[in-house]
Amino acid sequence: MKKLAVALAIISAFTFNSYAGKMSQEKSIYDTAASTKMFSTLTAALKAGGKKEMLEEDKGPFTVFAPTDAAFAKLPEGTLADLLKPENKGKLAKILAYHVLKGKVMAADVKTMEAPTAEGSDLNIKVEDGKVMVNDANVITTDIPATNGVIHVIDTVLMPPDLK
Repeated sequence: MKKLAVALAIISAFTFNSYAGKMSQEKSIYDTAASTKMFSTLTAALKAGGKKEMLEEDKGPFTVFAPTDAAFAKLPEGTLADLLKPENKGKLAKILAYHVLKGKVMAADVKTMEAPTAEGSDLNIKVEDGKVMVNDANVITTDIPATNGVIHVIDTVLMPPDLK
């Protein structure tokens, strides 16, 4: 009886994980981020910066290096509030586009390289000892699937070279 219970638990866990993976693949990059609490600041910024539409269903494929709420919290005090003001929409849009690559790049395909962003500048991607860094940000979670690309989670907000 104990073996049967263990077998059922394993089958249930496998079924749930397969279903959860399919659920996330049915959403766009924006909708996937919006459905996750750790990206509430990012989704608010995408709306304020006019980039929500760029990451919705009919666009892509894209690779997004998505900063968490904790990453936004590391910005100097007042920076985020300032960026979210309507008069700074252009600056915010530039920063957000700097987190986006055209095309779908999965973790297995990443190598040390410079990669052009939707903003126009390059990101410096470095792979060392199995860890991936994008500029000064650590990639902490990879390959979150979406219908129009993939999300890789980072721990730092990336700034285009001309805004540093």
